[in-house]
Amino acid sequence: MFMFQLIFTICVFVVVVMAESIVPRRSQYSRYERARRQKQGDAEIAKDIAREDAADDVSGILRVVGALALVVFILLALTTFDWLAGALLAVTGVVFYGTLARVSPIHDAAQRLYDRYEPAVLSFVGQHHRILSFFRGVPRSSEMKTQVDSREEFVHIAEQSPHVLNKSEVLLIKNGLKFGERVVGSIMTPRSVMDTVKRNDLLGPLLIDELHKTGHSRFPVIDGDVDHIVGVLYIHNLLQLHDKKTHKASELMSTPVYYIKEDQTLDHALAAFLRTHHHLFVVVNEYRETVGILTLEDTIEALLGRKIVDEFDTHEDLRTVAARNPRGNNHPAKHTDV
Repeated sequence: MFMFQLIFTICVFVVVVMAESIVPRRSQYSRYERARRQKQGDAEIAKDIAREDAADDVSGILRVVGALALVVFILLALTTFDWLAGALLAVTGVVFYGTLARVSPIHDAAQRLYDRYEPAVLSFVGQHHRILSFFRGVPRSSEMKTQVDSREEFVHIAEQSPHVLNKSEVLLIKNGLKFGERVVGSIMTPRSVMDTVKRNDLLGPLLIDELHKTGHSRFPVIDGDVDHIVGVLYIHNLLQLHDKKTHKASELMSTPVYYIKEDQTLDHALAAFLRTHHHLFVVVNEYRETVGILTLEDTIEALLGRKIVDEFDTHEDLRTVAARNPRGNNHPAKHTDV
């Protein structure tokens, strides 16, 4: 008789641990996504919806089963052993059954058992939904968090969704969120690597060839120095000339010249490009000194997060070129940086 009661006590305690260890499967999608997929006729979403609808009821059943089994275990412990040993066994079981339920092999075994009989459980819950709803506890929401509290969190969510967004789309999101915070000075072509044309330069074959070799398609036209830009010369216009006359840069340049401050945001720059239908702005500082040039291509690249290299480009990043100082600007044989 004692052996039978001992085995029965152990079996009841196993039920307590298993009931605590099982976690009902819930939908992996948000309420919005479930509704969207159902509307599109997704055949697999019906099972997901059934899981979500039954999850709280299943949790209630497990809680009731676990509680009843725990009561039975305590009574068996007290009746199988003397009162002191039984009380110690009952207290030990009550204190540690939750810890045992979290042990990976036990949890995995309990979860596999539940998964095996899940269809039958879902069917039973669906048929007795009204009755079982009385055993529900405080519902645990499985809905994905829809409120995003920072841009960094939004980027993190995008990066953690490779099955929804590819790398290019994630990059576009990251750069799009930072786009409005960046300023013109961070992406402009610096003054030190600007290729310019003087307004009185004669545009003969040699000069046109030199301009073509620079890899640029637009050139600021200067009147004396780079702080006096009077127009923009487009190389494709030169390549389309059919007459054999030699023209001055001032005759073929486009006007007016558009200026933008180096501390303006890229949002402002892009809006200005769209408003003016112009592709090149001269970047100036607070004293209206030329510090660089900004093209529509530069701005789009900053938004997309990748380079747009056309047939005229020879360098992918002119800011890197400028940092190397290939023209030796302010770099005499004897110099000291302070």
